[in-house]
Amino acid sequence: MFEKELGGGKVEQILRPVYQERASLPDTLSVLLIENQREDDPITDTFDTILFIITSNNEVPIQTKHYTDGKLKAAMHIISEKQLTHWLLVGTNKKIIDWLVLGKIYFDRDEYAERLKQQLSAEPLFGRNIKMGMELAKMIRAYNEGKIHFERKRYMDAYLRAINSLHHLARLVAIKANTLPEETVWSQMKKIDPAVYKLYEELIGSEEAVEKRLDLVFLASEFFIHNYTNEASEHLLGILNKKESWNIQELHEREELSLYSSDLEFFIEYLVDKQLIETVSVPSKNDLLFHREYRLARALKTM
Repeated sequence: MFEKELGGGKVEQILRPVYQERASLPDTLSVLLIENQREDDPITDTFDTILFIITSNNEVPIQTKHYTDGKLKAAMHIISEKQLTHWLLVGTNKKIIDWLVLGKIYFDRDEYAERLKQQLSAEPLFGRNIKMGMELAKMIRAYNEGKIHFERKRYMDAYLRAINSLHHLARLVAIKANTLPEETVWSQMKKIDPAVYKLYEELIGSEEAVEKRLDLVFLASEFFIHNYTNEASEHLLGILNKKESWNIQELHEREELSLYSSDLEFFIEYLVDKQLIETVSVPSKNDLLFHREYRLARALKTM
């Protein structure tokens, strides 16, 4: 653990008592200070200073307070360790990464923030494997739903699912390239994978009949899903390999697997179909029924 005195900036001096109070609490892990670089700095949400506090107390995920001395303004954000991990894995709050990378550390219990900084430096895309798995699971669901609509000639419903499927494909491709997907992910695709961008362009801009465009997209999607399955399932398969077999409730209760949300069971069934996961029948209280559990395919264990 180390502490560092706040500098001589006016806002920093005003925040000193707040910082000292929080640093004295046993559940405070780290205190970082982020200063704006310009008046409308988006990193600090236009505030002059951000006091970013990480706590091991997970009861309240986010606490926020605003301060002012009449001229300058500051914001204090207290984020639970669990919430921080969730944001880093899901990648929905890029600002948090900026705060960790750019923030000055003023208090650090057991070098918690310093180790996070080092990890982000070595692995800019935090939780790359689980991010790939989540995007593939979402892509497969959108593809399957779209294919059903397509086969039933409900082309506009199929079109919406195809757009969604390609969106998750683009995010998956960006993650595979160790790049955080942006909101403008298709601009990224022009540089990262022009073939994927071309597929999207054909779907939304081609003068071909919508039926032909959808047929092309679903054929291509099937190809991409097949190519990415092994790599994008590594995270889930790695968890399954930690013990002999798992029931579905145990898998739902694994904190990192909860990020898959409603796509988890769909993804598991897909991997069962691809023979990467095996099912195990376990006796239940009812002699006519068995519990269905899941394990890593034996063929993978011997590889």
